[in-house]
Amino acid sequence: MAKYSRIEVFLKMKENGMVPLYYSPDVEKCKKVVKACYDGGARSFEFTNRGDYAHEVFGELNKYAKAELPGMAMGVGSVIDAGTTSLYIQLGADFIVSPLMNPDMAKVCNRRKVLWSPGCGSVSEISQAEELGCELIKIFPGSQVGGPAFVASVKGPCPWTDIMPSGGVTPERDNLEGWFKAGATCVGMGSQMMKKEYIEGGDFEGLAKKVKETIALIKEIRS
Repeated sequence: MAKYSRIEVFLKMKENGMVPLYYSPDVEKCKKVVKACYDGGARSFEFTNRGDYAHEVFGELNKYAKAELPGMAMGVGSVIDAGTTSLYIQLGADFIVSPLMNPDMAKVCNRRKVLWSPGCGSVSEISQAEELGCELIKIFPGSQVGGPAFVASVKGPCPWTDIMPSGGVTPERDNLEGWFKAGATCVGMGSQMMKKEYIEGGDFEGLAKKVKETIALIKEIRS
């Protein structure tokens, strides 16, 4: 069962302005990454559903986070169907993120009041997702869909829409300024944050420092 309601998760994402994304089949490595993100100030984390037995990895990772990292909302991304959504909700996922817009997933998440963030690439898809109860729209792939200009264009006629671009987001000031000045609520950041120099090099203190700096930079940009 999710530890946090969809509104609580949304507020965590909005406050931080960033949701780190990561996948590894190695549970112990995942724990170190989540701990580093937590130490850096992140209070939401997206484990991406990739690879065989990914749900088993998440199950162990979520138990660890719930026991050792108070305040951390743990979610799952790259989910594309209702069955997989149900599986991860049973494992205690606090939120579900998808690269696409599948109404069947909305029904499963809404029934359990779990935040669902579908990937959309048009205003029509965004509107449909919001009709289905979506609190936070994922724009994916962010750069290919149209980048910050697309976000700004959506926010014009739909100022109530909360957007999380993912894909093409980097921790550099120019990139983050583009997204947030266009009206993004938060951003999803995977490989651009989880660099090999940190993960493979075992520099988890360095990763924590980078997460902290990025969250601080986002706060500065938004102020």
